[in-house]
Amino acid sequence: MSFSQVMRHDFPEEVPRPGRLAALRERIRHIEQPASHGVLPFGVAAIDRALPGGGLALGAVHEILGIDGDEEDGAAACGFIAGLLARLRMGPVLWCLKRPDLYGPGLLAHGLDPARLVIVTASRDEDILWAIEEGLRAPGLVAVIGEIGRLPLVAGRRLQLAAERSGITAFLLRRWRNSEEAARERERPSAAVTRWRIAALPAREVDDLRLRQLIGQPRWRVELLRCRGGVPAQWVVESGVVESGDVEVADATGHVRLSPELADRPAAAVDRKEGRLAAEPLQRRTG
Repeated sequence: MSFSQVMRHDFPEEVPRPGRLAALRERIRHIEQPASHGVLPFGVAAIDRALPGGGLALGAVHEILGIDGDEEDGAAACGFIAGLLARLRMGPVLWCLKRPDLYGPGLLAHGLDPARLVIVTASRDEDILWAIEEGLRAPGLVAVIGEIGRLPLVAGRRLQLAAERSGITAFLLRRWRNSEEAARERERPSAAVTRWRIAALPAREVDDLRLRQLIGQPRWRVELLRCRGGVPAQWVVESGVVESGDVEVADATGHVRLSPELADRPAAAVDRKEGRLAAEPLQRRTG
């Protein structure tokens, strides 16, 4: 195509005209824009402000990690997921895992009725990924949880597309067999909309003498490591409380609140150079 043809806008038939290019760009933008299925608010203003739309995106994939030894057993991360599932609408939940080590009373303590679970066990990550993807296509499910070690980027993208199409929310609980596998997988790019890291903290002491025999108020450090369209941050939260007579007890609704010691403090700064959260401690050990 000559320069004179360009100046006269005399385009060959095979070259799209400017109007067609604009229409094509709009069509591509519409295709690439993920479907919106609403959000699940945490009910904690500090956390909801950090998330686009004011809550956790539904019909999307979310990665949940533990820290240190919890990267292997996933106990704190599992409790976090159970609390989120407790707040989703009622319905069956598919849980895919390698070992049948779910603890029903622990799930119930976080508000998730084990009777809602449909459990699939498989020994290989490839089979777990297949089961998750099939679950995301199954009508009637509220959510799908998959406990996996290795997650190729292509597989993650397939899961994200499946979640967007069906509106079913997927939670990937990352569990690794050893520190080498954990270090390798942490550095892989991810197609998930959010990535979280959950760590158990020392419980907060309670003042009521009638509750001294308990371990205290459970607390976690919740880190938002990555969020599409959002900003990484971290918070210290504890389980919500309800009044039982004249005694405060932990509830089983999956709700959390900011720890009283930190409720009026800003979220931790992000070290942009290192690409990770600043190391400033957010909690003071008690007892």
